[in-house]
Amino acid sequence: MLLRHRSPEIDTAPATPAAGLEHLQPKWITVLRWLNTSRIDYVLVGPVARAIHGDLSGQGSVGIVPAPYLRNYERLAAALTEQGATLRSERGVRGADPRAEVRLDADKLARGRRWLLHFAGYDLDVESSNLQAPASSGHGPHEPAGPAGDGARYQELLYEATRVRVAAGVSVEVASPEDLELYSHMRRTGVAPEFRITRAQAASQRTDS
Repeated sequence: MLLRHRSPEIDTAPATPAAGLEHLQPKWITVLRWLNTSRIDYVLVGPVARAIHGDLSGQGSVGIVPAPYLRNYERLAAALTEQGATLRSERGVRGADPRAEVRLDADKLARGRRWLLHFAGYDLDVESSNLQAPASSGHGPHEPAGPAGDGARYQELLYEATRVRVAAGVSVEVASPEDLELYSHMRRTGVAPEFRITRAQAASQRTDS
């Protein structure tokens, strides 16, 4: 009989940040190492990515955009489920309330706008690569954003990302500053920014004499 594959446990052993990244919080590196060991493909966004780009005052949770293919979602869902992941609010409020529990699967992760999760003492934000539809309000995952993931958008995100070694044996793809601003805007407003080209109208029109 084949045994069901179990996702790796979280390795809490201390990790020494790479030179120049000593300001990274140990818990961030722990989560990144666990994601890598769980064979999750992702691009790093959010406060940790900004800290890697040089923001020394960064605080908050690890944010990732997982690669939008089924096997990757399945691995991420299995890893989070085995860690007993629960929902948390934007303010980071957690609790033993059973209503905060969530049953994750690949389909939910693919359709969710953003998942704010807490597990084993760590916080993780799972962002979508599909930024077309407006998000709903509330403390749970945002409403479905159409088809499962946007492969072309993720490839663009990955193409602009930079691979960074954050600690021994821990390397990550870090989103570009432009993409970080995009996801920051999404978090603040719930919708993707719109870019419009307008032509200023002259205050007065020239008349023929």
